[in-house]
Amino acid sequence: MPEHVVEFGAVGKPPEADGRLDAPAFHRNHAAIWLVLASYLAGRIGDVLEVGSGTGQHAVAFARAAPEMTWWPSDHNDKHVASIAAWRTQARLPNLRAPTRVDLLDSDLTFEQHGLPGEFLAIVCINVLHISPWVVSQNLFAVAARYLRSDGRLFIYGPFKRDGQHTAPSNAAFDAGLRKDNAQWGVRDIGDLCAEAERVNLKLAATVTMPANNFVLVFERASS
Repeated sequence: MPEHVVEFGAVGKPPEADGRLDAPAFHRNHAAIWLVLASYLAGRIGDVLEVGSGTGQHAVAFARAAPEMTWWPSDHNDKHVASIAAWRTQARLPNLRAPTRVDLLDSDLTFEQHGLPGEFLAIVCINVLHISPWVVSQNLFAVAARYLRSDGRLFIYGPFKRDGQHTAPSNAAFDAGLRKDNAQWGVRDIGDLCAEAERVNLKLAATVTMPANNFVLVFERASS
C-alpha cells in the first residue's frame, strides 16, 4: 500500500527530544530505493539533492552508502527541517549537508538564493507528488531541467498510474482517499509526468517496479 504522510510527527510517534522524527516507511523502502539509485550513481562523484526529505532518514542512509557524493536534503516544513538537522547531527557524516528550505510550490524558485550548488548529479524525490498540487510536479521538472548536469538524472519514487489505470485496487482506494482529503492531491499518471518532462527537454529513461505497488521513475535529459 502506498504511503500517505504529509507532516511527520503530527500523528503517530512524537519526535525525540532532539527533534528527530521516525518514518515507518523509511524502514520498509530505503534499501530498495537505494538499489535503484546505486545502479545509476555507483562510481560517480557529485552533488545530490533530495527534495521533500521529510524526516531526513533517507538522506542519512544514502549519504552513508555513498560517501564520495555530497547529499543535500531539503524540505519546506519546519518540523521536518528540524528532524533532518537532528539526524544529521547524530550521523556526523562529512558528506551530508545541513537541510535547506525548498518549497516546490514556488514557481520562481532558484537554488542560488538558498546557497545550493548550481548543478547536481541527481535529484531525488520520495513520496511527494501524490500529496501535493500538480504545480509541484511541474516545478520539480523545471528545476531538474535547470540544475541537473548533462549526465544527471531525476529519480521520483511513489505510486503512479499507467495509461490512466491504477496498478492495483489498493492504489485506486488510496487515490480516492487522497482526493477526498484534498482535491489537489492524487496518484499521478506516468504519461502526464512524461508530458511535463518533455516540455523541459527531459525524457523517461526507466520505470522500475518497486515493492508495495510503487515505482521509481528515472528521467534524464533528452537528446538536443
